[in-house]
Amino acid sequence: MTLVRAAHDRGITTLALDSPANRNALSADLVAGLGAELARCARDPDARAVLLTHTGTTFCAGADLKAPPDPAAFVALMRAVVELPKPVVARVTGHVRAGGLGLLAACDIAVAGPGSSYAFTEARLGLAPAVISMPVLPRMDPRAASRYYLTGERFDAAEAARTGLVTLAADDVDEALAPVLDGLRRSSPQGLAASKALVTATVAETFDRWSKELTARSASLFASAEAREGVTAFLERRDPAWVL
Repeated sequence: MTLVRAAHDRGITTLALDSPANRNALSADLVAGLGAELARCARDPDARAVLLTHTGTTFCAGADLKAPPDPAAFVALMRAVVELPKPVVARVTGHVRAGGLGLLAACDIAVAGPGSSYAFTEARLGLAPAVISMPVLPRMDPRAASRYYLTGERFDAAEAARTGLVTLAADDVDEALAPVLDGLRRSSPQGLAASKALVTATVAETFDRWSKELTARSASLFASAEAREGVTAFLERRDPAWVL
């Protein structure tokens, strides 16, 4: 089964997450598939930039809780987005949760539609946004990150834009993307690669410093008793034991 569909048009390679049955959750197969497509784009001289989008009503629901990916593999995927020598632009018209926000934050530019929504749900499951903090925290307003990390509240596209999680919110995503993609098509491959290296330097340094520690922390949390209760409660559609 193909979980990531690729198409190409005038220098832009579109990669669409295509696992709507589980809301494009980060399974091992989807993580591997997207990583392979990004590597292919890196080698393709005709790919000026990547447009990352999705099928269905969800951009990415986060980790596949029935079969979560290896944290190290997901870290490698986010790092591949950050270090790809070509811009990665996210087109979001659906919901984004937990680990999906790490994938979104790793992108260079993100345009969000009015039907999109966002939530860091990890704390409600006995987990924490550990590895996704590497791309998220350098991008997002610190006070907003504190609120949404700790409460798990859902917020909309306008709030995502206000806090820096996405570049802009638009009623018509494709109309808003048109000048962005035109600008990328008008830029040289060398100029794009060098410019991206400048604006991603802080995020790349965060990966260099924290990857091992946060990967280990994520694995430890997933293996904990509280996380088992939180994930079980989520799958059984009930409140976990600690809810007051």
